[in-house]
Order: sequence, then C-alpha cells, then structure tokens
Amino acid sequence: MSEGTRIDSWLWAARFFKTRSLAKQAVEGGKVQVDGSKAKPSKTVQPGTELEIRKGEQKWTVRVEALSSKRGSASIAETLYRETEQSKAARESAAENRRLGRAAMPTPDHRPNKKERRDLQRFRRDHEGDL
Repeated sequence: MSEGTRIDSWLWAARFFKTRSLAKQAVEGGKVQVDGSKAKPSKTVQPGTELEIRKGEQKWTVRVEALSSKRGSASIAETLYRETEQSKAARESAAENRRLGRAAMPTPDHRPNKKERRDLQRFRRDHEGDL
C-alpha cells in the first residue's frame, strides 16, 4: 500500500479548515472532491492528487504538492499545494463581484430607533412568503 496522508488531516495542515473535525465534516458533506469524486475522511492523498474544495462561497481547485499531517505556519502550508490558474481567476472574479455588489447596496445613515425596528420586524413578518 502506498504512503499517504488522510485527506481530513491534510486539509487541516494546509489551513483550509481551522480544525480537523471541520475538515472531516466538509469531506463527509461532499464539500471536498478527490480527483472528481466524493471521498471519505480516511481517504489518503498523495502528491499529484487533485482536490476541489468548497467552503461557503469560495471554491478552490488545487493539486497536492507535498504531504503533511502536522499543522505548521501559513508559509509552510502554502507549499503543500498549488492552486490552478482557472481556480485563482474564478475566486478573484467572485471576490470582485461581491465587492461591487456591496458597493452598490445602499447604506443607512443611522441605526433604526425602536419604532423603526418594530416597523421593520412587522414588515418582514407580513411579507415573509414574498421573498
């Protein structure tokens, strides 16, 4: 059997997830694909394995470059993988769209007072199914 590192442990060491249990939940939930197919947390990865990782709105496509089951500094974690050019471009494009979307949203000039808060709650309650 070839040497490798568990995928949940590698994702934690590469700093895609804050804890190993979060990495395990992501793998179990289908948020991580190994070479295009769903995997279990105990799946071993070797250098050259391609991973597709979804976390919230972000999506990475990376190729495993090195193995580690110990979490190190961020600079060391970056050496464990190489992100594809298409993945980088897509993430930067999505970040730019989110930034532009926030810039287009109106910002209130003050916090709502008690009456305005109650009016908002009443409006949301009455129009709950409309959204």
